[in-house]
Amino acid sequence: MKKMWKLAAIAATASLLVAACGGSDSSSDTTAAPAATDVKVAVVYLGTAEDKGWTYQHEQGILQLEKDLGVEVKRIENIADNADSEKTFEQLASEGYNVIYATSFGYGSPMANVAVKYPDVCFQWATGAKFLLTKDGGGAFADFAALPANLGTYFGAAEEARYLSGIAAGKATKNNKLGYVAAFPIPEVIRGINAFTLGAQSVNPKATVQVSWTKTWFDPTIEKQAAESLLDAGVDVLAQHQDTTAAGVAAEAKGAKWVGYNSDVKEAAPTAWLTAPTWNWGPYYSKTSKAVADGTCPTDEYYGSMADGMVTLASFGDSVDADTQASITAKGEEIIAGTFAPFTGPISDQDGKEVIAAGVKAELGALLSMSYFVKGVIGSAKG
Repeated sequence: MKKMWKLAAIAATASLLVAACGGSDSSSDTTAAPAATDVKVAVVYLGTAEDKGWTYQHEQGILQLEKDLGVEVKRIENIADNADSEKTFEQLASEGYNVIYATSFGYGSPMANVAVKYPDVCFQWATGAKFLLTKDGGGAFADFAALPANLGTYFGAAEEARYLSGIAAGKATKNNKLGYVAAFPIPEVIRGINAFTLGAQSVNPKATVQVSWTKTWFDPTIEKQAAESLLDAGVDVLAQHQDTTAAGVAAEAKGAKWVGYNSDVKEAAPTAWLTAPTWNWGPYYSKTSKAVADGTCPTDEYYGSMADGMVTLASFGDSVDADTQASITAKGEEIIAGTFAPFTGPISDQDGKEVIAAGVKAELGALLSMSYFVKGVIGSAKG
């Protein structure tokens, strides 16, 4: 059974509990138990599968779900992840969908509001954390006990593959200036930038990472502009936390190198391509939908990893030499075996203050609430 992480305290001091996916406690039970071929599944996308990034990779997982369970999934595309999305979740729940997946961070509160009204529907929120829905986390619900019992979350340790991709970038740079096109200053993005930086510095201590915030998940024009501004500033390797390949296209045009995100899309910028942290959503979608078909709603907070296969690393570009590939592969094996973690001290923040002591591995709660940049990152973690 996959393990599920559950936040049990608040903010940076959160401790996490492990529970089995699709458990049998009463909070996970649904009243109906349709056959697998009868379960009605819907997914809400921020963009379209043609983005060759975030939504594209979720679509690959949904296609696997359809194959595994023999069902047809309803897709709703181009739904902004703000309060207006609530009517989309309301519509799907009223139409009798048993399980509804929301694939963007901003869907959390709107989905939770609808989940309260439809206790027999299983709602699944990607990239979110239940703490953020409570008053202590800035949300509307009084505490964990007040949260809807039919809401689960799912995400994974992208920081593991981010670190490995940083090794490729640290080896590829010729002037030690790396750039990062980043969406929003939230913990998910911040820890990715930090992990990438730590990976680069592990092989190139002089490497710095300059951040350009776009304040959007999906906007090829803005993403390209941010990438070009970094390249004009002298950056010769780009990384990203964005939904499209625009940064890669910009890198290709300028003769720079590129670390992508979400999907293995070497073809978008074949000369620039180094590698990318990628996702394998299919097993989670299939297993969770099957659990709903069997009468339970997994409601814990699943945090996958390289070890369980949710987080992956894409193929290497032609310019990544054999020695670099071997070192990345070896470090990846350590991560999977649990003998190495990217956020193991000593680690200092931008101001030189030690934030993780020597030999200490950061707890998951600290990762999920990360709000600082590590030494070597240029830019503000506040956006």
